[in-house]
Amino acid sequence: MALDKQTTAKREFKVVGTRPLRPDGVDKVTGKALYGADLTAPGMLVGKILRSPHPHARIRSIDTSAAEAAPGVKAVITHADFTLPDDEDMRDILVNCMAFNKALYDGHAVAAVAAISEAAAKAALKLIKVDYEVLPHVTDVDEAMKPDAPVIERGRQAETVGEGFSENVTSYCEFGHGDIEAGFTRADHVIERSFKTEATHQGYIEPHACLATFTTDGKADLWCCTQGQYMVRRVCSAIMDMEASQLRVTPSEIGGGFGGKTTVFIEPVALMLAKKSGRPVKIVMSRSDVLRASGPTCSSSMDVRIGMTKDGRITAGHAKLRYQGGAFPCGTVEMGAMAAFAAYDLEAVRTQGWNAMTNRPKQAAYRAPGAPMAIYAVESVVDELCQHLGLDPLDVRLKNAAKAGTKASYGVTFTDIGLSACLAAAKAHPHYAAPLGPGQGRGVSCGFWFNFGGDTCVTLNVNMDGTVSVTEGNPDIGGSRASIGMMAAEELGVPFDKVRTQVVDTASLGYNEVTDGSRVTFAVGLATIKAAQAAKAEMCRRAAMIWGIDAEAVTWEDGCAKPSGPNAGDFPPMTLAEIAAVSSQTGGPIAGHHEVNADGAGVSFGVHLVDVEVDPETGATKVLRYTVFQDAGKAVHPDYVEGQMQGGAVQGIGWALNEEYIYGEDGRLQNAGFLDYRVPVASDLPMIDTVILEIPNPGHPYGVRGVGETSIVPPLAAIANAVSRAAGVRLTELPMSPPRILAALDAARPKAAAE
Repeated sequence: MALDKQTTAKREFKVVGTRPLRPDGVDKVTGKALYGADLTAPGMLVGKILRSPHPHARIRSIDTSAAEAAPGVKAVITHADFTLPDDEDMRDILVNCMAFNKALYDGHAVAAVAAISEAAAKAALKLIKVDYEVLPHVTDVDEAMKPDAPVIERGRQAETVGEGFSENVTSYCEFGHGDIEAGFTRADHVIERSFKTEATHQGYIEPHACLATFTTDGKADLWCCTQGQYMVRRVCSAIMDMEASQLRVTPSEIGGGFGGKTTVFIEPVALMLAKKSGRPVKIVMSRSDVLRASGPTCSSSMDVRIGMTKDGRITAGHAKLRYQGGAFPCGTVEMGAMAAFAAYDLEAVRTQGWNAMTNRPKQAAYRAPGAPMAIYAVESVVDELCQHLGLDPLDVRLKNAAKAGTKASYGVTFTDIGLSACLAAAKAHPHYAAPLGPGQGRGVSCGFWFNFGGDTCVTLNVNMDGTVSVTEGNPDIGGSRASIGMMAAEELGVPFDKVRTQVVDTASLGYNEVTDGSRVTFAVGLATIKAAQAAKAEMCRRAAMIWGIDAEAVTWEDGCAKPSGPNAGDFPPMTLAEIAAVSSQTGGPIAGHHEVNADGAGVSFGVHLVDVEVDPETGATKVLRYTVFQDAGKAVHPDYVEGQMQGGAVQGIGWALNEEYIYGEDGRLQNAGFLDYRVPVASDLPMIDTVILEIPNPGHPYGVRGVGETSIVPPLAAIANAVSRAAGVRLTELPMSPPRILAALDAARPKAAAE
């Protein structure tokens, strides 16, 4: 849908853009809200999962007889209780949930029990005997790609991969245009660097949890913490070989997801235990299980080469990206390759990407999956070129910024985008002109995310007391209850407190895509506006019926049905509440419904500015000041938009400075807990300042763009650039932990002394 930009930009809003209290706030701060682990059922059993201690091992046999005979145990399952689906994607999901012939990573599930208590379940796990044949393993992406690397699974390599790689390399992609070598020839200076990033976890506070029931007539219910109940139904019904209509999935409140709850890890196991035992079964992952066996982001190895003229024009860019997505094929490298140079208007650009399997857990989405790593590498080289040529890093980015009409590095032509506006706002901000002290450095980076739309279904009911109920199917992970309710109120012309938005189970609405891709405020908001418009049309028809005039002679304005002009008659306006009150006498309930596969989401850009201080004696980095500039299209609820911008920055700070998966030589995860896997806490952080820009998205009636993912893309590069400038040496591996910074300083000192 294309809307007139100027009409969208000039629209005056009454509800949208305000900051009402969050509708779920009281329930969450008082403990009334129910999360996944809070749910119970009569006769409920406790489910526990036995996990492999080996990163790669053939399962010769599993003896569950002693566990089955143990006191309090009601069911024990292994892969033998499941049938592998024909669909390859579903097969991978099932094999990740329960190992079949091989354990593919440290923490891979190999069996599960359901017992009357947690103690009985834990005791039963110890009685299960698994005979393993330990196999060679590989956890590093570069090592996994070598021709002589241990092979995770044969037959998964696409024909496009080419020669010279092991069978672990499953896919290859390439994007770009123009003559790369001619572009490098035109450059006054060319820099090529190699970079590495470690896998990081989304770090949600709430572990995965679910409660499953299975009746004797083949119907099942599942309650779980998820970003997409319809996805869970689709996956689990396929794995359990049952019709989708026979499985109802209800989402709980979600205690953090960030992309990590867009797949399943324990739900099929709980369902099978419930089916076998005939009783409800609840499984809650421990923190160790979450880190060892749910999906972190990819780790990466990247080479970037960029050429630039003396006046700051980028003449060519070439990136080679190598991502590992765990023990299964993964498509994340494609999104990284598409995003790498998206911020720039380039005549010559090429990005290549390879995905490799390793003996690690199956990768899951983490806020703009693939983009932060690729853009970290590209933006680091851009910054180093600016240093070498003595150019202002924001001026260079402004000179090369993608804009409306730019052919993006991944092939599309951009329409209205806000990158230049974000860069200009950063340039004009007091932060950019603030003085720096000794040992301090300032970093800047652009960021980009695609944003998505997808299948969406919304029902809006006008209640007889004049209130409004909006029913939608996307779990609220970032304030969507508020934003959707605000758009409904705006469109209907009623106060926000008259609207209640509810997230419902899979039996209540048509299919809704997962809450991911920054899609919900855009896509569900669009469907909500359309549903409200349908309800308005019906209310106009009801008013026309009461007045005895044609429906076409009635218009909706300021929450009221009004005659469209003097010729339509002299009738006082009828409010929504007045029309609703007599709805049973004019035809029955009033509702609006809309379903859509939404497109036109509009890409998103942001710019981050950060100051850091590096201690040369300890290698410790302190973040002093941080400012986020981002185009929201239209900020429906600015508090939530600022929260998304701040949250992404904080997670990026952790990724850049502290967070990493550490695997030992034995292939086992060494830091499977928050004591050793260190996420930032309040004392590590400054206040994150935000500047919201609003360049309307022409694909949405209110100009909305998704904002949830772009904010995690720039921090890696922005902090790396700041640390590199503060330390006086270029850092090329994340996280930039104190030992890595000290090693870089030590390596640079002999060179500096020699010079």
